[in-house]
Amino acid sequence: MEDRSRVAIGGLPDFMEQRLAKFRNFVMTEWGGRHVFRSRPFTPGALVLCTNDYLSISNSRRIVDAQCASLREHGAGLMMSSLFNQDPNDALRRVEQTLADAIGTAEGVLTQSGYCANIGLMQAIACPGRPVYIDVIAHASLHAGIRFAGATAVLFHHNDIGDLRAKISQNGAGVVVIDSIYSTNGSLAPIRDIVDFARAHDCLMVVDESHSLGTHGLHGRGLVADLGLAGKVDFVTVSLAKAYCSRAGFIACPKGFRDYFGFESLPAIFSSSLLPHDIAGIRAAHEVVVSEEWRRDRLHKLTRHIRCELASMDYPVDTDGEQIIALEVGSDLRTAEVRDIFEDHGIFGSLFTPPATSRGRSLVRLSLHAGLSDCDLDRLLTTLRDLRVAVRLSSWSGVARTRH
Repeated sequence: MEDRSRVAIGGLPDFMEQRLAKFRNFVMTEWGGRHVFRSRPFTPGALVLCTNDYLSISNSRRIVDAQCASLREHGAGLMMSSLFNQDPNDALRRVEQTLADAIGTAEGVLTQSGYCANIGLMQAIACPGRPVYIDVIAHASLHAGIRFAGATAVLFHHNDIGDLRAKISQNGAGVVVIDSIYSTNGSLAPIRDIVDFARAHDCLMVVDESHSLGTHGLHGRGLVADLGLAGKVDFVTVSLAKAYCSRAGFIACPKGFRDYFGFESLPAIFSSSLLPHDIAGIRAAHEVVVSEEWRRDRLHKLTRHIRCELASMDYPVDTDGEQIIALEVGSDLRTAEVRDIFEDHGIFGSLFTPPATSRGRSLVRLSLHAGLSDCDLDRLLTTLRDLRVAVRLSSWSGVARTRH
């Protein structure tokens, strides 16, 4: 007998084929028949501004040699959850403590990714009936973690302490969650004011420092430590796949939390440990981050320069932001067209569309890094200056918003 539920070309059940058809229809109607995420390969000599390697250390011999040596000595290591590794002198445990000391907390937990860190932490600290106050553009992994925990997300306007104050007054004590630097637009959070307010109202405080650990503060220790807030922020989470160029995440936490986390976080329980060469790479990356201060100096100097120059050309860029520059174009299709024009001229950024942005506010994101030369900066600015007419800059939604 013919299986009528699997008669579609793909051989999948009808309900799945309907979802695929909905996506294909979206591509045709919203994206004009093209897939906006499919950009071209990097061209020779291109300015690659879609990497999160902010300090430009991914090819550091110090890091690569450390990983190679670890592979030769330890192979792939043990394939099991790190929860079962209780040796305090193990390399993983030592790196956890090193990172915790740098951030200024008593303990730390390495996870498989920054996504796992945020999902797992929210599961461990959020619960049904307790509000979680989260900046509307905080990283998607934090929002997902709140849903995963069955807690209630109470969104407040981006960097709006007044809106946060109103929400807490209405709903009571809970968990406050922010990014230190926001990955969508590079804006800096008013961390000190939010932390002081949260503590005054008996809230738990979480700061995601994925885009500031390594790039900000003395020795790259991050903004929480640099502002003297390590004793006031309860948890700091990090994706080490940014300035540390490592395949891992990290949670800096109070004493005694680590064991509890292992029993509450499903990513911790049901994922295998980081491998020995991952740990060796993180340790070596930390040494580079701490010792090579010139990389941070270079990053901050070129960030200020590029932001000020782009703002003077009427690009919708805030001069006070950090190394992530968001060029808000508008619709998905228009943004993809701008991306393509940039790539035609050797500038490769990242395309951000919903759900990473609001509908109608898609953008091209340029991530600056310390490896850019003065010639690279001149080329970037000259190209963007010359392309203002070609990309129809005056029609961008970000330009209209800035003028308003």
